[in-house]
Amino acid sequence: MRPDALRKYRPFPPVDLPDRCWPGRVLESAPEWCSVDLRDGNQALPQPMSVEEKLAFFDVLAGIGFKQIEVGFPSAADSEFQFLRRLIDEGRIPDDVTIQVLVQTRDHLIRRTFEAIAGARRAIVHIYNSTSPLQRRVTFADATRESIRNIAVGGARLVKELVPTVPETEVVLQYSPESFSDTELDFALECCHAVMDVWQPTPEKKIILNLPATVEWSTPNVHADQIEWMCRNLKNRGSAIISLHTHNDRGTGVAATELGLLAGADRVEGTLFGNGERTGNLDIVTVALNLNSHGIPTGLDFSDLPTLRATYESVTRMLVPERHPYAGELVFTAFSGSHQDAIKKGLDRNAREARDAPDLPWGVPYLTIDPRDIGRSYEAIIRINSQSGKGGVAYILDREHGLDLPKTMQPAVGKRIYDLADNRGRELDADEIREVFYREFANLDAPLALVEYELVHDTGHRGEVRCSAVIRHDGAERSIEGVGNGPINAFVHALESAGLKDFKITDYRSHAVRGGSDASAAAYVQTQRDGDGKMLWGAGVDPSIEMAGLKALVTAWNLLRAD
Repeated sequence: MRPDALRKYRPFPPVDLPDRCWPGRVLESAPEWCSVDLRDGNQALPQPMSVEEKLAFFDVLAGIGFKQIEVGFPSAADSEFQFLRRLIDEGRIPDDVTIQVLVQTRDHLIRRTFEAIAGARRAIVHIYNSTSPLQRRVTFADATRESIRNIAVGGARLVKELVPTVPETEVVLQYSPESFSDTELDFALECCHAVMDVWQPTPEKKIILNLPATVEWSTPNVHADQIEWMCRNLKNRGSAIISLHTHNDRGTGVAATELGLLAGADRVEGTLFGNGERTGNLDIVTVALNLNSHGIPTGLDFSDLPTLRATYESVTRMLVPERHPYAGELVFTAFSGSHQDAIKKGLDRNAREARDAPDLPWGVPYLTIDPRDIGRSYEAIIRINSQSGKGGVAYILDREHGLDLPKTMQPAVGKRIYDLADNRGRELDADEIREVFYREFANLDAPLALVEYELVHDTGHRGEVRCSAVIRHDGAERSIEGVGNGPINAFVHALESAGLKDFKITDYRSHAVRGGSDASAAAYVQTQRDGDGKMLWGAGVDPSIEMAGLKALVTAWNLLRAD
């Protein structure tokens, strides 16, 4: 921002609440949830949902577990009215779901709303009017506080008068002092009290008082102070449900909601993935999964988040950003090498420990939750580019291709692969990583190649193995023989007899290759060159475990010559 522009702005005033309690509280239970995707979310779409899309999305929201769903603004447009009528007339509203309808505090709009809800089992009629000084001055041409309060009272009275006209419907009143976030607290309280005086709520038949951060003006702690102040000063608090409806103008809608719940709120309105006006509404998915990550049940089912995301993107034609919490394409992806290594170790350890103690707390570095719990897969966690390291490459080769590299082999393989990614200037996929590994670290056959071999096992007490082999060295074939205490040792002696041994074997590993490969065995041989002590690993992959070991040795021999 230009320095001279700063003169236009002022700090948001704090709340005088020196004995605030919310900072010392801990969230232990979930609030009531209300989805406003079909109203607040829909009205913010460049291309609003069709009636058929809204019907399908309503079913999705009910399936997730929302018990309160705001279905629209039925007095605003005929399509909104007809959508609600179809929900009611076609019996599409589950018995445990309450619909919510929004309406301005204007008589003809409230009457039309009651026509729309007739026949519903239970409906929340949500009335609102703007109360902030800015709205009073600009929108309502210097309206007085009294005239604004009277608008709220008149709306509440009309709703109460119209309740008998829908005898089959249980009506719950919800009132919002719109722009609560920048309304004087004493005036917001005055308006809420005036509406309560009309409605006469009880602990058995509560009113919902929605305190919206219609525009996010302040830091989340100030929002929490506002909510705690209202909860403390509200008369007949046990007869009211305090509801939050935050927006994300400052990028802190989730934080403001969580602190508002600590401050005493009972209910939360929001949308999937934060769709809404300007920077959006509260993202209910994030808040609910944040609670889940602390072991708190929410009543909402986000266990198949990829499918839900696809449905959302289809009906809204909006995209979930790649870095969006929990749902984004890259949120369980590690590019940094040190992160990849820590994740791999954590996943392996967690899997081992979980077998013996299924209730052991989740503990994997850099991953706050197990991706499988929301329908994500481990295969997508680690991806390889020039910022990657040995741990990530080893993870891909292990998880995708069943190759469990020895730890001391991983640095050389990792460096070669991320150098290639750096050279190409892009991410490498799992198949490209496998191709590089096979091309440069496994089954190498130049300048030395094993053309054929035969092993004869001595069944006597010495248990020796005789190796007869044909090798190709620098383009020329020759036969060699050697005897040892195993296939590899015998082949080493055969190379020695041909004057081709200037190394010693310092390590050997082998394992069966897991699914996804056309080979069944992998072997790894580490050799140390005579003279300078240089150590290199070679790998061999073959259906025969013996042949895999011999190929690994030949590969290591070739790599020593190339180094």
